[in-house]
Amino acid sequence: MQPVRFIQYGLGSIGIGIAELALARGHRIVGAFDIDPAKVGHPLSTLLRHPAAPADVRIASPDATALAVRADVALHSTQSRLSQVRSQLESLIDLGVHVISTCEELAFPWHHHSGDAAALNERAHARGVAVVGLGVNPGFVMDVLPVVLTSPCHAITGITVQRVVDVGRRRRPLQQKVGVGLTVDAFHEGVAAGRLAHVGLPESVAMIADAMGWTLGAIDETIDPVVGSDRRVIGLHQRCRGMRDGAAAITLDLTMAVGAKDQRDTVAVDGDPPLRIELPGGVQGDQATCAIVVNAIPQILAAPPGLRVATELPPRAPASRSLPG
Repeated sequence: MQPVRFIQYGLGSIGIGIAELALARGHRIVGAFDIDPAKVGHPLSTLLRHPAAPADVRIASPDATALAVRADVALHSTQSRLSQVRSQLESLIDLGVHVISTCEELAFPWHHHSGDAAALNERAHARGVAVVGLGVNPGFVMDVLPVVLTSPCHAITGITVQRVVDVGRRRRPLQQKVGVGLTVDAFHEGVAAGRLAHVGLPESVAMIADAMGWTLGAIDETIDPVVGSDRRVIGLHQRCRGMRDGAAAITLDLTMAVGAKDQRDTVAVDGDPPLRIELPGGVQGDQATCAIVVNAIPQILAAPPGLRVATELPPRAPASRSLPG
């Protein structure tokens, strides 16, 4: 595809990885924004290792004046909760750019935030842009991938996805999000306060149900600590179920813990025919998230205006190929 002009909004480890990959694909960064005062004002090239990082782009605080740049798409990677990022998304929509965000609750915001979703959808329609929440989970492993796997089936009765991740190999903020190092009591307090947990499993369940045309009676979720030999928390075990006709039609089972054995992603479709795939070692989350976001740029540019869902944007290879003709 032709290179596009993009804004990078959020320059944590994931945002930096997204921007570097987009530059490697030949896209041109025209604006970079972060709320961290230690980063604001510095040349973007001090953070990005790619040689195409422009020397004349400085990291700015995302106020209305700084955001007045001409771009085609904004790649947004800041926080997980929609309430935390809604104003950020609105400012980008008002700029008239398409938006790809790693905000987990944006993956299917109608489940927890129907009012916010309707407002964002209306705003995006008014500006003629498309907005989508993407990532590895939600956005691929535990929702898009199982939906794709149902394609050859005559009938489906249930979907189960299991993901096991060794967070000891992942970035520190993710370890903190799943409670590594806490006491069991502190873990439960953090879950009750909404500070701890993997965000997005209910959104993935709702996304699968939407794609399957299923009406769920309820979506339930449990979050338990995984405890090490010293009685300190080393991660979590989280399970989310979509109930249909009194039974679990969708089950998402996630373990994220330091030293978790047998890392893997497994998808099982109960149907005609039954199908099962297993990815030994699992999909590396940080690397995959960066690729999923950048690979989706041509799809979001071509998408109808409004708030979109990952299942509406079929996964795309890093480089498109034309049919011989």
